[in-house]
Amino acid sequence: MRDPLSVLTEAFTSFLFGKVETTRLPVRTSTGQAQAVYLPTAAPGLGDSGVIIGREVYSGKGYIYDPFQLYGQQLPAPHWLVLGESGNGKSALEKTYVLRQLRFRDRQVVVLDAQGEDGVGEWNLIAQELGITPIRLDPMAALDTGIRLNPLDPSITTTGQLALLRTIIEVAMGHGLDERSGFALKVAHAYVNETIVERQPVLTDIVEQLRHPEPESAEAMNVAIDDVRAWGLDVALVLDRLVDGDLRGMFDGPTTVGIDLDAPLIVFDLSHIDRNSIAMPILMAIVGVWLEHTWIRPDRKKRIFLVEEAWHIIASPFVAQLFQRLLKFGRRLGLSFVAVVHHLSDVVDGAAAKEAAAILKMASTRTVYAQKADEARATGRVLGLPRWAVEIIPTLSPGIAVWDVNGNVQVVKHLVTEMERPLVFTDRAMTESSADVPDDDALRAAELEAEERAAFMEQQMKQMNDSTVA
Repeated sequence: MRDPLSVLTEAFTSFLFGKVETTRLPVRTSTGQAQAVYLPTAAPGLGDSGVIIGREVYSGKGYIYDPFQLYGQQLPAPHWLVLGESGNGKSALEKTYVLRQLRFRDRQVVVLDAQGEDGVGEWNLIAQELGITPIRLDPMAALDTGIRLNPLDPSITTTGQLALLRTIIEVAMGHGLDERSGFALKVAHAYVNETIVERQPVLTDIVEQLRHPEPESAEAMNVAIDDVRAWGLDVALVLDRLVDGDLRGMFDGPTTVGIDLDAPLIVFDLSHIDRNSIAMPILMAIVGVWLEHTWIRPDRKKRIFLVEEAWHIIASPFVAQLFQRLLKFGRRLGLSFVAVVHHLSDVVDGAAAKEAAAILKMASTRTVYAQKADEARATGRVLGLPRWAVEIIPTLSPGIAVWDVNGNVQVVKHLVTEMERPLVFTDRAMTESSADVPDDDALRAAELEAEERAAFMEQQMKQMNDSTVA
């Protein structure tokens, strides 16, 4: 209890002089000091034109991103790399991003869907909602009524066809073609294109010509016919896998008629292919080159090419070389390449380190979801992320990621609307009944938990910055 004399003295002083308040000296700081103390909020926003991603965790501002709007002064390349462990929100981000981009009439998207459940790819629900039938590449189905893509499609240039054939063979063999095998392939390809004019040439024609080369081919090089046949034998055996082996039925005939390349969304369902087999990079190479020559056109449309399990592309030096050309070529024609990868170590520590670095350099936008501390540090070194961002990555909760847009680094919480929720969380839609879907209270509780986690991260950041300034 307060002393009566103190109370009386305070009342008398207040009566004579007015209420006495504690005063605080004004705080003065420079812009440089403010940026040093508040690193996460120091970077300017990306503008207000594009698609809404969510909100910045620290500032609370809405986060809007669009590579086509930013390309030029703010973004040197429109390509995007998405990294993170499973279950942290990469899939939901991809799907909402595509759905929101498709609201613009001049946008078109191709997705290589390499994951799925219950016999269909992850993008099946979205395709159904938009009235689109996915292009399902399945060796078993292709034998009867499945889809075929022809590596020798006349819409692909002869140079492109030969480059694609070399890539298929080199991926399957695990090494580059020697000069003699390359010559045998070149001769067989040239002969098939020159002599077969009444129909589309197919891989069977190449295999047949490799096994039974024409005498003229040997005479042109002044070598024996048996030598030419021997040079092409290994090449024929590799291509035979696509003609009469476990991959038959997908690439051994004319391109299926009726593939709608003008649809707003084109989904290639690769979920029936073993993701860990050599078939996946071969398949992606064929699809990529076929799209390059048939889908990308010099018109006013903006195109997005999204590839799940993209390490199959980046980790193979032969496939990566094909896609490097596609990425360089695509920038002039309004193409944004989106590569989704679980671990950066999958692509930078392998035989294709040089090619991987070249593709990563083209990705001016990098989004990194939660990773283990060691993986986060390795990712930070490769991508050149600031130290504060690297320290935060292991603490990120699902739905929150570090975004680096050409050096503009923010921590962003991805927001999903109620209309999008049943379409983008496809794993839950396939495995749970409607009674298992969280109600609004549960969703709000999850959001509050995420906000508390964000507040905790902000406190960590402040402590780290205070120690840095000190």
